[in-house]
Amino acid sequence: MTSREQSRTIVLVRVAGGELTVAEAAVLLGLSERQVWRLRAEFERHGPAAIVHANRGRPSSHRLAEATRERILELAAGRYAGINDTHLAELLAEHEDITIGRSSLQRLLRAAGRPSTHRRRASRHRSRRDRMPAEGLLLQLDGSRHDWLGDRGPRLTLVGAVDDATGKLVAATFRDQEDAAGYLTILRDVVRRHGVPVAVYRDRHGIFETSDRGLRTLEEQLADQRLPTQVGRAFAELDIRSIAARSPQAKGRVERAWGTLQDRLVAELALAGVDDRDGANALLARFLARFNSRFAVPAQNPEPAWRPVPDGIRIDRVCCLRYRRRVASDGTVRAGASVFQLPGGRGGRSLAGHEIELQLRLDGRVVAWDGTRELVLRDAPLDPVQLRALGKARSSVGSAPPSAAGPNPDHPWRRVGVDSKLYRVRQQERRLSESVSS
Repeated sequence: MTSREQSRTIVLVRVAGGELTVAEAAVLLGLSERQVWRLRAEFERHGPAAIVHANRGRPSSHRLAEATRERILELAAGRYAGINDTHLAELLAEHEDITIGRSSLQRLLRAAGRPSTHRRRASRHRSRRDRMPAEGLLLQLDGSRHDWLGDRGPRLTLVGAVDDATGKLVAATFRDQEDAAGYLTILRDVVRRHGVPVAVYRDRHGIFETSDRGLRTLEEQLADQRLPTQVGRAFAELDIRSIAARSPQAKGRVERAWGTLQDRLVAELALAGVDDRDGANALLARFLARFNSRFAVPAQNPEPAWRPVPDGIRIDRVCCLRYRRRVASDGTVRAGASVFQLPGGRGGRSLAGHEIELQLRLDGRVVAWDGTRELVLRDAPLDPVQLRALGKARSSVGSAPPSAAGPNPDHPWRRVGVDSKLYRVRQQERRLSESVSS
């Protein structure tokens, strides 16, 4: 008998002996007088056995079928191995049509000798920071370099933005590495879906700010200040306050999101068999909605603080990579090893000697901007230096054996001139095309 059942037995014995009235027993047991009369009648009829619950020792009517229990243990050890208890319960309900609570699943797994997938460290004292009162007041930005695809594909970086007020992952994208194009992509997506945030909270990566340790360029010396980075310039044009964190712990909201994603998202990418970046981004778009519905919290102020895009600003012109270039005498501009031909100016006038702005858009287009209009670009023909280098490189393939007058045509000494220059040209073209396409 439990301690409560023993107490009830003692009180009922005293009631039966006339030491207590039914009203006094009801006060002592915290029951109604009617319930005490019922307990007294059962006690007189069956003795102390009437106090013990009749279902004790019997299996619960809600107990899982033995076949279902074995199926859960089989899935936990096989297809869903390494997934935490809460996530496993959700996946069983979603994919296997098995509904089981987290605590019940946890008891089942521990009874079968399967420990938790995570080891808990002793908690340290922390002071909780109040969230921002409204959505859109502050976004926490960061990138997570991780084996998101396991051994099925390349190592990727997940770049994302978490709203401080709600914990929503408002935008995210997979990149080959943490780069400016990735942060400009999520900034563009946030502005298009929600609006312009008031501030962003980020680390001190060189993508966001220029270090004061290096030498200043001539342009920076003339301006007597550091020029902003591509991402910093986009923040300034949209009037977004950029706040630098002094430690990873300061960005706790987004850092904790990475821990959850490295557990759940990795498992779902593996279940879907994703092995490349495009497939990972396609699954990520579907995953974000479920992630936010599961982990987001309501803001204190239901009125969001997102701002509209300022008048006269196009987001595709802001969220792009910009470079100042001077037009050559033949009406061409260079971007790395690529050369583009510009059309004539107004009235057929030449733009030679003028400075224009090359914009590498996120959709892969390369646009020239002269301050008032967009100029259509096309690939310029190869110049004589490039043609000679290309011709010599082709003629050296399958050439006759070398004579005693000098080294072989494919000797590294010869490649220092023509071949290495052609190699650098092709490498620069490849890098530019990859940066534009990504």
